[in-house]
Amino acid sequence: MTGFAPGEVARRTGLTLDTLRYYEREGLVGPIERSVGGQRRYDEDDVAWIGIVTCLRDAGLGIADLRRFTELLRSEAGQDDRVAFLRRRRAELVDQADRIRTAVRVLDDKIAHYSTHT
Repeated sequence: MTGFAPGEVARRTGLTLDTLRYYEREGLVGPIERSVGGQRRYDEDDVAWIGIVTCLRDAGLGIADLRRFTELLRSEAGQDDRVAFLRRRRAELVDQADRIRTAVRVLDDKIAHYSTHT
């Protein structure tokens, strides 16, 4: 059987082996094929999907959100349901980004203020 061993996938994705197993247990990735000896063997599609899951996690999606999105992809749900899910999450991220930009401006102002008064 070809494919990537878990250690290689961990190196390629920057995740730990524990995280890879956790994502599989939570149903976020997989099912992952197994070798005759029972070792997980990931293919390119698995690695690409892990990259998407990682990106969405970095964007703030929780495990429950990721599980829901994965369910939408695996179900007979229409494309509209998937798009609606992603649009809602995008709107939340844009709002969060706006709040972060405001906080950065406030910090910049305070840094400038305290830099000139010390």
